[in-house]
Amino acid sequence: MLRVEDQADIRVLRLDRAPVNALDQSLLQAIATAVSAAPSDGARGLILTGSGHRFSAGLDLRALLAADADGLSQFLGAFLDCLYALAASTVPVVAAINGHSPAGGAVLALHCDRRIMIATDALIGLNEVAVGLCPGPLIHQVLVRMVGQRHAGSMLTSGVMLSAGEAHTMGLVDELVEPHALEERALSWLRGVVALPKHAYDTTRRLVRADLVRLLATAVGAERAAITAAFVRDWLNEETRTTLMQVLARRTSGR
Repeated sequence: MLRVEDQADIRVLRLDRAPVNALDQSLLQAIATAVSAAPSDGARGLILTGSGHRFSAGLDLRALLAADADGLSQFLGAFLDCLYALAASTVPVVAAINGHSPAGGAVLALHCDRRIMIATDALIGLNEVAVGLCPGPLIHQVLVRMVGQRHAGSMLTSGVMLSAGEAHTMGLVDELVEPHALEERALSWLRGVVALPKHAYDTTRRLVRADLVRLLATAVGAERAAITAAFVRDWLNEETRTTLMQVLARRTSGR
């Protein structure tokens, strides 16, 4: 489900949930635990990537459609905890985006320090509206932080998926590389930043990520109940469920 591989003091967290690395509650909890534990194990940087030809297909639609209100609440809690763990990590995290990364997969990447993506036909985007969902204020704010108000508004309301080149131009992705060079480039970037004077780098990194950490701290704290209620309401909405079941049927028939 989640493979952990060490390359000296850099730890690779590899999503490994066939066939498309969809995020279920167990995988989200495993990511959060691994990210939080890594610094105490001596890791000075993390690479988050996927196995196979996808980074992550996003949240596990089949599991969510089968869940009741309590199950949906627990699922969202695991998702928020995972995002908080990435945002608040005391060591830098690079998302090495090795393939398609819609919705929840893109959201994971947004909470990392850097996003490096393969320069192929892989797509990335916040396509929640296209599958019948509202992304919600938290994702909106995190996306605005990354690409600005205009691009974020256009992306979220259209639900469009972006090519790697479009994502790079918009600022959703920091760097494009050939597939064979992806993990080596992620490793090289991390080696560069961990070689900087530690106190200066750590202090500056906390400064530039403080707004993101505050957003996520509020989401898992004061606003958790409201976010959870909205999430459950959306997922139990009849139109949403019909649209999601149609999406799932198309994906299943297309395999």
